[in-house]
Amino acid sequence: MTPKTFLFYTIIPLFLLASCKDTTNAKNVAVQPQKRKVVDSVSVEDKKKKEKEKFVLTEDNAIEFFFNYNKTLKENTVTLTTNFGDITIELFDDVPYHKANFIYLTRKGYFNDTYFHRIVKNFIIQGGNADNVETGRKRGQIGRYLLPPDTRKGHKHHRGTVSMPSSEIDNPHMLASPFEFFIVVTKPGSYHLDGDYTPFGKVISGMDIVDKINSQPVGQGDWPIQNIYILNAKVTK
Repeated sequence: MTPKTFLFYTIIPLFLLASCKDTTNAKNVAVQPQKRKVVDSVSVEDKKKKEKEKFVLTEDNAIEFFFNYNKTLKENTVTLTTNFGDITIELFDDVPYHKANFIYLTRKGYFNDTYFHRIVKNFIIQGGNADNVETGRKRGQIGRYLLPPDTRKGHKHHRGTVSMPSSEIDNPHMLASPFEFFIVVTKPGSYHLDGDYTPFGKVISGMDIVDKINSQPVGQGDWPIQNIYILNAKVTK
């Protein structure tokens, strides 16, 4: 074998080996950033989804939230389907926080499977609570907050008025308990409530159902002897 032939057979394999290594590295560099990019994209979307799911209302954010939420609303009517029939409520536009709160809770499904849990004869029926685990769970997911009274809009507690009770826990300013509501049954109204509680709507259909509920027998604490269910609540207009 001549020296030239020896060099040819020695150099060519080395050249081919180097070329193969370069090609493999080039493939690795091209693929790896694409994998990292996909992982990062999924991570960001998951993070946004988790943050949205974790949102809860508090004393600090409730007013700002309902102020902005009310701006998005075009509807002002909610229908409650009970085991006695339907009650349709028209919400007042000039009581924005309480209106927005009621629609928000309705859309979250909060009122579904709650009760009219308090009946005071010829006075009120009160709803939005229940002695079951599911209602407590829903309250916990929505948040813990109260609403300030809004009693200066001229709305009075006429028969059929829907109003919001105040919280009974350390509440000198009569802040409203957002998960509950009551409907006035008294003829022509219960005007001694004016100034202390916030009317935020009125019954426009189903007062006969309200009266029927108000006539049901009650036990201790004004709790109906037989549960009166709000089977479903939905925004209807």
